[in-house]
Amino acid sequence: MNTSRLDASHVSVVVTLLSLFASLAIGQDTTWLSAMDLTKMRQGWGTPRSNLSVTQHPLSCNGITFANGVGTHARSFVWVDLGGKGEKFTAAFGVDDGAPGPGSIVAKIWGDGAELYRSPVLSRGRMPVDIDIDIRGVQKLVLSVSDGGDGSNSDHADWCNARFLTRGKRPQTIDPVEDDPGLLTPIPPLAPGLNAPPVFGCRPGHPFLFRIPCTGERPVTFSAEGLPASLACNPSTGVISGRAPGTGTYAITLHALNRHGSQSRRMVIESGSVLALTPPMGWNHWYTHYGRITDSLVRDAADFMISSGMADAGYQYVNIDDCWMNSPKNGDSMRVGPLRDGAGNILPNRHFPDMPALTAYIHDRGLKAGIYTSPGELTCAGFAGAYRHEAQDARRFAGWGFDFLKYDWCSYSRVAGADPGRSALMTPYETMGDLLQQQDRDILYNLCQYGMGNVWEWGERVGAQSWRTAGDLGVELDRFFEVALRNAEHRAWSKPGSWNDPDYIQIGYIGDARNAGLPAPCSMTRNEQYAFMSLWCLMASPLFFSGDMGHLDPFTLNVLCNPEVIAVNQDALGQCAAVIQCTDETFVMVKDMADGSKALGLFNRGEFPADVAAPWTVLGLAGKYAVRDLWRQRNIGPAAGEYRVRVPRHGVALVRLTAEQSNPPTPKKGALQK
Repeated sequence: MNTSRLDASHVSVVVTLLSLFASLAIGQDTTWLSAMDLTKMRQGWGTPRSNLSVTQHPLSCNGITFANGVGTHARSFVWVDLGGKGEKFTAAFGVDDGAPGPGSIVAKIWGDGAELYRSPVLSRGRMPVDIDIDIRGVQKLVLSVSDGGDGSNSDHADWCNARFLTRGKRPQTIDPVEDDPGLLTPIPPLAPGLNAPPVFGCRPGHPFLFRIPCTGERPVTFSAEGLPASLACNPSTGVISGRAPGTGTYAITLHALNRHGSQSRRMVIESGSVLALTPPMGWNHWYTHYGRITDSLVRDAADFMISSGMADAGYQYVNIDDCWMNSPKNGDSMRVGPLRDGAGNILPNRHFPDMPALTAYIHDRGLKAGIYTSPGELTCAGFAGAYRHEAQDARRFAGWGFDFLKYDWCSYSRVAGADPGRSALMTPYETMGDLLQQQDRDILYNLCQYGMGNVWEWGERVGAQSWRTAGDLGVELDRFFEVALRNAEHRAWSKPGSWNDPDYIQIGYIGDARNAGLPAPCSMTRNEQYAFMSLWCLMASPLFFSGDMGHLDPFTLNVLCNPEVIAVNQDALGQCAAVIQCTDETFVMVKDMADGSKALGLFNRGEFPADVAAPWTVLGLAGKYAVRDLWRQRNIGPAAGEYRVRVPRHGVALVRLTAEQSNPPTPKKGALQK
């Protein structure tokens, strides 16, 4: 055979066979990664494929075709149990030729927590790198693909001819190994614990509704000292209602009393033009019920918000997402019908027989109701949108009694065109924003248009209180660290009444966002769920749980309802934390708080526990600071010079730093102030 005429794919086959024969000759067992259980591999998009690319085409890197290997997508990782019997791991690693763009990926391999290999940044059209590492004595190996630092678009990665040479034990893919942190949040005491936000915004003369968040054994007797004459507090429910007072600042004192004790707390009512002075909190049905939502499920969610204690932690909005309207066609005949009546008014489908009765049910519990539509002719799920009926729909929503509107771009792209400029992006949102401000009630306004046109720069100008900064988090939940880091880049636009929204809290029981599946336990580990909640609180993001309210297990409530963690989110300054000390595996976020303290989150997105430190020089601090662990609600003690802690895999340490009285003045210029 004339080997000079062999093409690259033939060379690959020959190399594979020669390697296999060599291993047999020296008594080693060969296990191909492609033959192992790939359900243990986690990745950011698609499904890992044996002997195919992630898009189910032949594996090919820089024109070289490989018959054997695994196609995946960044970020991805898989744990392998070697049991100390490994000898060698070899592979060719690169970006698949079928990637729609250049891509950028990095392979990283760890053995028992130590980094054994790191590739250069690779892109499509570049030769794959050959990997040949010694794995003798390693118990647990992790193969990982990161995104190269510029996002995960087109990051189709191929582990070609990937194999393990072992003696006496076949390697197996396994679930990640980590310590179970248990339930970190202590059970609330029986005495009253008031969790009201420090400030509450309303517009003069509009209906006012606020349920005082309070833990503790019931019955509790409530009162509110200093209330304006137009408001009254129900002593048994703690619901403050009436009409918002005239323009001004009203400092009130909330009181709660039960047989175990009492507590008081100051809250300011700001009656003026700005709503959502702290990030809104509540529930949205989408990532649980999708197109299955009904009136009864929404009512159940309101009841569960009370009975579970979520409302006592500060959650107050019960929001319907898509699929409450009629559709031209749908598999559920009860969701099919005329989109509007003869006068042009939008019609709910038969699963929602009486919208005013539904909002009244929610309001009777001291909670608020939210609804959804699109500026396009149809919503994302193909139901009636608001196009050319915006004024009617705004009046309709207000008349029905809704307090929140999510406005989703969806089919409006057919109106705006394939590549709309900023003006075209703003137009539909400005129209609805003006209409909402004309209604005789406060309706929070959430823009859902996925960050197009740098919405954070103009969302406030069109009347919104919050805006999505990226796509649907449900399809990239395993990348929540990266989503948060991107969202935090827009921290300059976070302030009271204006919030960057990276999408909903998706823990507990949720549906599969890729196929609108039925609720099931989320794939996140417990440490990941604590980290998720910590990130959203540090970023001052809206806190909307989108899991199944009917499956609120103790752990999910433990994550959702820690008042000291939520207080970081609800702080009156409204600051989004700054990201500092960022590496591939760890990063630190720091947030100035209204009382002069700092909230500090130390995160580890690596595959093994890691020490993470926040030096005072980076934080712009000097002297000693008292450290309080917010998840465990306990004081750790003083720290000087830095705060350092061991953080578990994909976990967090969330603390609050308070200056001791003997400290010198804090330097005016530090990394955080820059």
